[in-house]
Amino acid sequence: MGTAERREAPEDGVKARSTARRGPKALDPDIPSQRHDTEYTEAQPQPRYRPLWIEEPARRRRMPDPVRTSAVRAVLIISVTLIQAMVAFLCTMAGSWLAFPMVISSVASTVVATWGVVDIWVTRQVWNQRNGVVSEPSSTARTLRRERRAARRQARADERERERIRRRGGTGQLSHP
Repeated sequence: MGTAERREAPEDGVKARSTARRGPKALDPDIPSQRHDTEYTEAQPQPRYRPLWIEEPARRRRMPDPVRTSAVRAVLIISVTLIQAMVAFLCTMAGSWLAFPMVISSVASTVVATWGVVDIWVTRQVWNQRNGVVSEPSSTARTLRRERRAARRQARADERERERIRRRGGTGQLSHP
């Protein structure tokens, strides 16, 4: 790469191009090139630089914060449980006095890990119930919100109509239904 070479930032996923012109390289680095930059022809391909990675949109939506928190908690509890089970197994194989307490703590940790997994499921269900399942077209929460919005809109329209009739002094109102 020459010192006159400059890279441009890629825009909208287009690969960056080199803006410098270079002559053909000699086969041996000790032998200078026969041509100069002034003899450079446009027919020679310019080197293209590929980005290191290409940003891709996420395939799934991000988990809500409470669900993600409970998932992280469950993963930590499960990892500690697995470590305890491995230590209990190794202590049992070695005939150590620590084997019995480790087995008991592993059983207790298994119960806690099961609770952690159930906590993820419950937290997810509660979050979906409170905030609605936006990803499904047949969402019950979406239908209820739509109905509430329509009722509020109708109530505002009725109130505006009553106010308009009141301002007109009752004109336009039928004397009997």
